Amino acid sequence: MAESTDDLLEPFLPEENGDLPDASKSFKTRSRDPTRITNVVSDSDVSTSVAAPVGGNIGNTRAYLAVAVMVYINLLNYMDRFTIAGVLIDIQSFYSISNSDAGLLQTSFILSYMVLAPLFGYLGDRYNRKFLMAAGILFWSGTTLAGSFIPKEHFWLFLMMRAMVGIGEASYSTIAPTIIADMFTKDRRTTMLTFFYFATPVGSGLGFIVGTNVAKLLGAWQWALRVTPVLGVVAVVLILLFVPNPPRGEADGGNHRLTNTSFLTDIKQLCRNGSFMLDTAGFTCVSFVTGALALWAPSFFAYAMTDGHKPTDKMQADIALIFGGITCAAGVIGTVAGAEWGKRWKKSNPAADPIVCAIGMLGCMPFLYFALLLARTNIIVTYVLVLLGEIFLCLNWTLVADIVLYVVIPTRRSTAEAVQIVICHLLGDAGSPYLIGIVSDAIASGHDNYLIKYQSLKYALLINTFVCVIGGAFFLACAFFIVGDRARADRITRGEQEHRDGDDNPPINDAGRPIDVVI
Repeated sequence: MAESTDDLLEPFLPEENGDLPDASKSFKTRSRDPTRITNVVSDSDVSTSVAAPVGGNIGNTRAYLAVAVMVYINLLNYMDRFTIAGVLIDIQSFYSISNSDAGLLQTSFILSYMVLAPLFGYLGDRYNRKFLMAAGILFWSGTTLAGSFIPKEHFWLFLMMRAMVGIGEASYSTIAPTIIADMFTKDRRTTMLTFFYFATPVGSGLGFIVGTNVAKLLGAWQWALRVTPVLGVVAVVLILLFVPNPPRGEADGGNHRLTNTSFLTDIKQLCRNGSFMLDTAGFTCVSFVTGALALWAPSFFAYAMTDGHKPTDKMQADIALIFGGITCAAGVIGTVAGAEWGKRWKKSNPAADPIVCAIGMLGCMPFLYFALLLARTNIIVTYVLVLLGEIFLCLNWTLVADIVLYVVIPTRRSTAEAVQIVICHLLGDAGSPYLIGIVSDAIASGHDNYLIKYQSLKYALLINTFVCVIGGAFFLACAFFIVGDRARADRITRGEQEHRDGDDNPPINDAGRPIDVVI
């Protein structure tokens, strides 16, 4: 019986050289059911004897301060990304563009973000990470500010500026989680990642609120794009002063002989890691839904409340404030609840993390469905349904990142983050806003009436309910691989299993066959 990635791929693995410690041969299985696991490695058993203290050699105070700085930057990251959604109707009027063209604003940003992520992943595994982040954030702040000065005759140039913002953000998103992983381990790492990732929905909500209200206060939507660049310069200074570049794998008791493999080997091993690939597939569905809702939900609610005419500035500001508040609240509740649920359940079920992620995706679906159907019937009930649906969706954020960090060895983590970014954005939120815009325009058939726009956008957004179900299935499949892949990564990190440029070797038994660590 074999469920681990190694066993499924055993015909393709090279022959093993030499014997390995007996400790690496002690993992057994009793069940295929990921909710009933016995006699396997639990979270409390991994990396306990050799892990570095909190903060490693950096010191607790500096480690916590570094996390605080990175949380602040992550807030800015998502504020900047979703400020556009808060003033989207004004941007469409200013540049005289359709829904499909408006969808390109998010798509172009995500495409450049996605394309540059592998480069920063490669650099992040090999060079000083704090300087890479500082340079990227400075570039992102400059292009955001420049985009706010593009005149109405040059929408293509505004689109290009938004695309270039993704270049700067790619440097930060691929690297920051790996620095946290190299300063903390086990439950403390999960807690720090919780703080880091609740900045994602909270920052998104603040983007809606700040963008809309700054534009309203100063009389032009362009001012909404001039807030985060100033705060971004502050972030660069904070990184240079307070964020360290800890030795890779230090918090996990990393073996000093653990070195980088070639980029091609990194990619090959990541593709053979079942937990990583299924976790990434599930998160792609999360990104698809999040990207579509983030761009189009404020406009959808504005259309739902109109009498057929263009929503007023006050209506747009009020909706952005409410939707932003809902997103912030759901982000805090969902992210913390998901991390805590996974952390507690993992003590008895090592496959808990992907199962909680699956529950989040499947639980989101009915709330999203009824929210779209009832938006024009009862807006209060709709807001409650959106809150509950987003709470379920946000259960995933910390756990998805934590899975990547503990099933991938330290010298490959930035590359893994980059690969996940490429896949989840290429097939997720790079295309979902544009797809929703195209479907909506096709259904509206050129009508300018805002009630028709409401109906067409509602039917287009229903696509997300099917994607939620698909994402839940991917996470459930991940649960069947997670224990074996985590144990293998931990053995390599501690030097109990050979790590070389050609392969990550599984332990072998007396008969010379790979030992399965399965669930």
